[in-house]
Amino acid sequence: MNENTIQQIKELFSEPKKIVIVCHKNPDGDAIGSSLGLFHYLNKKGHSTTVVVPNDYPHFLKWMPGNETVLKYDSQTKESELFLNTADVIFTLDFNALHRAGDMEQALENSNAIKIMIDHHQQPDDYAKYIYSDVSMSSTCEMVYHFVDMLGDSNLIDASIADCLYTGIVTDTGSFRFPSTTQKTHIVIADLISKGANNADVHNQIFDTNSQSRLQLLGCALSNLKVFPEYKTAYITLSQKELDNNNFKKGDTEGFVNYGLSLEGIIFAAIFIENKQENIIKISLRSKGDFSVNEFSRTHFNGGGHTNAAGGKSDLSLKETTHKFETLLKDYKTQLNK
Repeated sequence: MNENTIQQIKELFSEPKKIVIVCHKNPDGDAIGSSLGLFHYLNKKGHSTTVVVPNDYPHFLKWMPGNETVLKYDSQTKESELFLNTADVIFTLDFNALHRAGDMEQALENSNAIKIMIDHHQQPDDYAKYIYSDVSMSSTCEMVYHFVDMLGDSNLIDASIADCLYTGIVTDTGSFRFPSTTQKTHIVIADLISKGANNADVHNQIFDTNSQSRLQLLGCALSNLKVFPEYKTAYITLSQKELDNNNFKKGDTEGFVNYGLSLEGIIFAAIFIENKQENIIKISLRSKGDFSVNEFSRTHFNGGGHTNAAGGKSDLSLKETTHKFETLLKDYKTQLNK
C-alpha cells in the first residue's frame, strides 16, 4: 500500500465505524487467525466490529480469543446479513474473489460498504476500493501485522492479537518450512512472541491434540496412497464411506496431503476427498520447487491458490476425478522431471 492509500484509510477510521470482517468458505488457520487478529485490533480502536464466516471451521481453531463472537453465515444467515447490510466497511481477508465466500457472495456484492481486501493469493479480482495484495507474503496474518504497523499502531498488538496472527503464520507456512517463509516472516514472529504470543501453546492447540478417530482416518488415507515415480507425484483418496467410518469432523484431514509430498523424490502431491453433501470432490494440491499447483488447479480443477499450495474441486466421481488426474500427469511429465 502506498502512503496516499494508508492516509485515506487512517482518515476513514478516524471516527468509529461499523465494520464486518469476512473470510473464505471452509476457513483455515490463516483465515480465522487474520480475522480475529484484525477484530481485536479494530475493537481496541473503538470500532464496532463483527466477524462473519461462510461456514464452520475446525475445532482446533476454536480456542482463539474472540471465537465465541464469530457468526456463521450458513446457520445464522439473517443476523449475518443484518451486519453486512448495515456495515460502513467490510474487510475481505485471505481471499481475492467474491465467489470464494460461498453463499455469502451475493450479500457481499449487494453491500454498499467500503471494501478493503487483504490477501496473498495470485490474480486478485478488482472488487475492493482498497487492495493490499502481496503474493510474496507467507500469509494473510503476516499482512495484517504489516497493515496494523502501516497505520502506526503496532504498539496496540497485545497477547490476544499476537496469538491469532501467530496461528495463521505457523499454519500457512507449514511450521515455517515452506518457501514463502522469509527473513521478514521470522522478524514478525519474533515481535509477536515479544508481544505475548504463546508459541508453544499455539503449536500444541493446532498440531498436538489429535482424536483417536483422526489418527485412524490418517491410517486409512495412507493406505490409499498411490505413487507415480515417473511423474514424481503421489496422491491420496478418501471416500465419503471412509470418512463416515472414521467419524470425520471438519478439519480432520488438515495436513494429510503433505504426507505424499514428504516421500523421497516426490515434488507433486494431491488429496481427493469425497463430499456427498456438496456432491463434489474436494482437492488439495502441494508441490516443491517451481511446479505451480496454482496454475494446474486453475486450468483443470476450478481452483487456485499459491505456486506450491492450492485447492480445487471436481464434479466428477472420485474414480473419474483420479483418472482425470492420472491422465493429466502425462502432459506435465517434462515439467515434473526438470
